[in-house]
Amino acid sequence: MANKAKSLAHTKWMCKYHIVFTPKYRRKIIYNQYRSSLIEIIQLLCKYKGVEIIEGHMMPDHVHILVSIPPKISVSSFMGYLKGKSALMIFDKHANLKYKFGNRHFWAEGYYVSTVGLNEATIKKYIQNQEKHDKAIDKLSVKEYEDPFKGY
Repeated sequence: MANKAKSLAHTKWMCKYHIVFTPKYRRKIIYNQYRSSLIEIIQLLCKYKGVEIIEGHMMPDHVHILVSIPPKISVSSFMGYLKGKSALMIFDKHANLKYKFGNRHFWAEGYYVSTVGLNEATIKKYIQNQEKHDKAIDKLSVKEYEDPFKGY
């Protein structure tokens, strides 16, 4: 369904976004036992809202998704829903995480978003190559990533 417009009753639309978000303190926990749970949860929540995941990857310390969001839903309301509900669901499924993440905060505040437009293929390739890049970087350094928003 590459660049085909979708439609509602009186609307044609093609609203695609590249979104990146991180666990609190960029903890490298996603590839542990929580990766498959997070994938299931995010897929389910997107399905509930009618959001199509075009491409997505769970990196050790962040999530990349390329999604098509219906125009009746704002990106900010969708991300609030996705991060809020997924945090509750992951804590319900993995009770031990409550001790690692105080006050049921799983995701860091904020996210990165850009509209896709006609460069969808480039963004899909970038997301696919992120995993290879991160694995190469991890081999060079064992240093834990620091919170980019620390001190603000």
